[in-house]
Amino acid sequence: MNQLFDLSDKVVVVTGATGILAGGSAKYLQKNGAIVVYLGRNKDRVNLATEEAKSISEKFMGLTCDVLDEASLREGFEKVIEKYGRVDALVNGAGGNMPGATIGPEKEIFDLDLEDYSKVMDLNLKGTVLPTLVFSQAFKEQKTGCVINFSSMSSTQALTRVLGYSNAKAAIDNFTRWMATEMAIKYGDGVRVNAVAPGFFISKQNRALLTNEDGSFTDRGQQVINKTPFRRFGKQEEVYGAIHYLISDASSFVTGSVMAVDGGFSCFSGV
Repeated sequence: MNQLFDLSDKVVVVTGATGILAGGSAKYLQKNGAIVVYLGRNKDRVNLATEEAKSISEKFMGLTCDVLDEASLREGFEKVIEKYGRVDALVNGAGGNMPGATIGPEKEIFDLDLEDYSKVMDLNLKGTVLPTLVFSQAFKEQKTGCVINFSSMSSTQALTRVLGYSNAKAAIDNFTRWMATEMAIKYGDGVRVNAVAPGFFISKQNRALLTNEDGSFTDRGQQVINKTPFRRFGKQEEVYGAIHYLISDASSFVTGSVMAVDGGFSCFSGV
């Protein structure tokens, strides 16, 4: 293997590791030699993830932590340091949306549920900021390490419906660039902060929104395809390579970037 891309024994903490995209990324990293910490807030789901991890290798650890609970995160951080002595990377995969923070075709902006909006902002933004502040303490001491955040196609475009999620992900882009600058200036060029911005992928959460039962596209799904030059949805494994690259030494001069993995969605006007 080219040493630039070697992940062997890198300690990688993945939040939201019981979910689809972050969970799949965690398994991929473990299969490629990394020591993966599966972090999630639901103990049963963390246990399920680690049971699956056993079939890959012995290089893993499960942590039940809420990304919005600083004390819980700090306790988890201490457990990782106690067991492995370091943290090489943090993948902030926790996130999500809520119905009240969306503005569907039948709604107006004035129907926004501010309570749901606040929860979505907290989960996606604060749920990235807090783990970064906690686990990046290791990078301060080590003078090496990297953070990978999850952005979105909605962060730079006025994507209809997903107001709260869009606002939070726009803030993630800013936080990524801000932290990249801060960490490099204060702790050197061994500490990097980047983000991946996935395009549209079919998941349990959005399947009914994008596809009909017969597999054809809904109106929303067709709108997405029309703006995607590849004319298809992404496959979750197509995000893994970008994460691999950003963790590896191959990206040693890359920081503050938001890497689109979107089949061209973000660069195409649709006309």
